[in-house]
Amino acid sequence: MTAGRLTEPRALLLTGSGRYADPWHPFAETSAALAALLREAGFGVETADDVDAALAGLVTPGAGAGLPDLLVVNVGLPRDDLPSPGTPEAVAGLRRLLEEGRPLLVSHVSSTSFLDSPEWEAALGGRWIRGTSMHPAYGPAEIHVRRESGPVVEGIADFELPDERYSYLATAPGITIHATHTHEDLEHPVMWSLDRRTGRTFYDALGHDAASYQSPEHREILLRAVTWLTAGQQP
Repeated sequence: MTAGRLTEPRALLLTGSGRYADPWHPFAETSAALAALLREAGFGVETADDVDAALAGLVTPGAGAGLPDLLVVNVGLPRDDLPSPGTPEAVAGLRRLLEEGRPLLVSHVSSTSFLDSPEWEAALGGRWIRGTSMHPAYGPAEIHVRRESGPVVEGIADFELPDERYSYLATAPGITIHATHTHEDLEHPVMWSLDRRTGRTFYDALGHDAASYQSPEHREILLRAVTWLTAGQQP
């Protein structure tokens, strides 16, 4: 939070439901875990289960509401033939939030979503590529921390947690990789940050289920990431 701020910052948490849900991810429990972590960080949290309507609402926020201080995205890939985001208003809302420089905390399978928004891919700093990206079976995941990559992970040791290990994601040249895992003798990034100049992004490929958020190292990195994301914002 910004020093001297008189009101608590506000996070908008988009959760996978409706067309943004899938059979493999327990979005209700992971969004609850994320909301608890955000409250621990001092945020008021609004959880939105109508993703397209929530994005559309960013075009002209209600009186006194303004844009959220942080957008948290925990959604899946829509399994229908509609665009993603699903309406022109939702596209416009996401675009406005990015143009206004609001920070993004993006979780796990959200890297598969919003396929029809080039601004989303650029702001994320990468994405899941269908037919190329994959993950080994859910299970114990050994995470290698790049402690030299910045204060978000400084002093945090390598750790293990139950999770999916996303592999062969597309990544942009400008990202800073904070943690990886090894698969097929290659190091694959699972946490990265991006300074977008107009805002900041932190992507966490972990977080398949609530058990992931019981890892103290995972939680500490996310708490630090939230601080980094919102540092220097105006009240």
